Amino acid sequence: MAGASGLIGRHLAASLRADGVTVTRLVRHPAQEPDEVEWLTDDRPLDPAVLDGADAVVGLNGASIGRMPWTRRYRSTLLWSRITPTRTLADAIRRLGERAPAFLSASAVGYYGTAPGRRLTEQSPRGDTFLADLCGEWERAARRAGDRARVVHLRTAPVVHPRGVLAPMMLLTRLGLAGPIGGGTQVWPWISLEDEVRAIRHVMDADIDGPVNLAGPARATANDLGFALAVRMNRPYLLRAPRWALRLALGADAADAVLLADAHVVPRVLESHGFAFRHPSVEAAITAAVPGHDRERSPASSRSD
Repeated sequence: MAGASGLIGRHLAASLRADGVTVTRLVRHPAQEPDEVEWLTDDRPLDPAVLDGADAVVGLNGASIGRMPWTRRYRSTLLWSRITPTRTLADAIRRLGERAPAFLSASAVGYYGTAPGRRLTEQSPRGDTFLADLCGEWERAARRAGDRARVVHLRTAPVVHPRGVLAPMMLLTRLGLAGPIGGGTQVWPWISLEDEVRAIRHVMDADIDGPVNLAGPARATANDLGFALAVRMNRPYLLRAPRWALRLALGADAADAVLLADAHVVPRVLESHGFAFRHPSVEAAITAAVPGHDRERSPASSRSD
């Protein structure tokens, strides 16, 4: 597993180990634990022997898109942190030939860009934003693993977790500064951390290849998520962040691609292969991720649409 130190990677590794699965972590520092293998610290390719005998290789590398603005230098970081590890893994897998394990490679729902009013399945076309182009290059790098490997593109939605999409929102909500982001009616794809891990394991065990949308089944707007969080934290949801202010503060391209994008992504492949979500609504995902309050919700916590 590459990217095992991230939010998804840590929980996925723990879930696998709890069921007796051996997990080897690829790390970008000298190996310190028996389950670690050093890689990407120089220009040497990854030795295919490291992957030989594995049932699956999981690549979860990628610098956070939540760090804004996207300067030219940080755009390069976003690109390198995804393409270089993915290409390195894919090349090693291809060299194993008939012994090639399945390759589950991270991607993101940013692949679809913004598409108001449309339901986006795995067959929908790629968008025309920077993030869409980034995801396209990411998936192209994974396909270097060749035809003998089962290659899955994990198009993950923002994870509803205090260390995921909720991180900045929880701070603003705690300070009483939460409210609609832009119009607030833009559709945001989402998934709970538990369902993200369960979905990756489902794909790992099933006969699935190609793109898979890892996104919750219920449509939710930015207001749905923000208001549910405010209710859960017993805080108001009143202060609107205007579109122009977001674009000025964060950069037009980043704000438009992340906060203001409208993308109703549906998990058609997962559902067609019998996956059942533990958290089928964004409210259920927030309830699972955020500790609640015993006292009644404040009267100030009124929704502003």
